[in-house]
Amino acid sequence: MSCVLCDADGGLVVVRTPKFRVVRVIDGDEARRFPAFYRLIWTAHAAEFSDLPAEDRQACMEAVARIEQVLRSLLAPTKVNLATLGNVVPHLHWHVIARFDWDSHFPAPVWAAPLRDEVPAGAAARLAQPLQAVDAAVARVFSG
Repeated sequence: MSCVLCDADGGLVVVRTPKFRVVRVIDGDEARRFPAFYRLIWTAHAAEFSDLPAEDRQACMEAVARIEQVLRSLLAPTKVNLATLGNVVPHLHWHVIARFDWDSHFPAPVWAAPLRDEVPAGAAARLAQPLQAVDAAVARVFSG
């Protein structure tokens, strides 16, 4: 059976470790409206978080927390959303999304209908740091 997250990276790869990769979503409405939208994608195919051994569950959540900490420290978002749904893609992955009170959907979820127009000049232009700097900081927390 083919799996989109086994067969492709799922975004711009920011860091790759033996257990997981971190990507930034770069395609579609999500990337345009929510530019600091990252995914942690588990390397081995697993449909559910509970499929992982306890040690891997701990490593996975520690990695999610590290990504969240980078987003909070560099971008000062209003909130960071964490989600693992897998209804459409049954491969373990976590969404880590910096949210701002000015984004088109806030305070609703990113998958809801927009509540206001998109940010003029694009949401990425409103970020406190360029996305390349955020990507580099995410990569650094997993190096060494």
